[in-house]
Amino acid sequence: MTTADVLIVIDMQKGVCHYENQTIGQFDRLVSGINDRIAAYVYENKPVIFVQHTDDYLVRGTEKWEVLAELNKDQAHYFIEKKHPNAFYQTELKYVLDKLDTRSLEICGAETQYCVDSTVKFAHGLGYAIIMEKGLHTSWDNNWMSAEDTVKFYESIWNDQFVTFI
Repeated sequence: MTTADVLIVIDMQKGVCHYENQTIGQFDRLVSGINDRIAAYVYENKPVIFVQHTDDYLVRGTEKWEVLAELNKDQAHYFIEKKHPNAFYQTELKYVLDKLDTRSLEICGAETQYCVDSTVKFAHGLGYAIIMEKGLHTSWDNNWMSAEDTVKFYESIWNDQFVTFI
């Protein structure tokens, strides 16, 4: 199975994936797929990093801020907190990746058009090779596109420009 040097799981938090008795798009497939990827990294003794967004809605220490219970987060090596869509902006992510001598990343998580896209493009700009499994990121339906269409749209932008899909 293809893996990168490090797996980064972005914003798979209760308050990101659940809102007023609704669940983010493709939730079951996403959770299952991320757990499969975590297992692949654990098998190869490679690091898993969870990134958690913090803001006025996702307040550190609250239930909304917590990583989803359905994910195998006990396998994580690092938890990194961010306050901006870009997981590198004013966080310790780059420091941790440098410490791990990282050259390639696999990125997955939520939300596609915000935190995942920002992190993918910034990581690319820093020179990391990025891989992704198609559909292992998601969003909410919005006024312009369904979550599924958003995923497909961003995958078409990222494909061979920013990301190699596996």
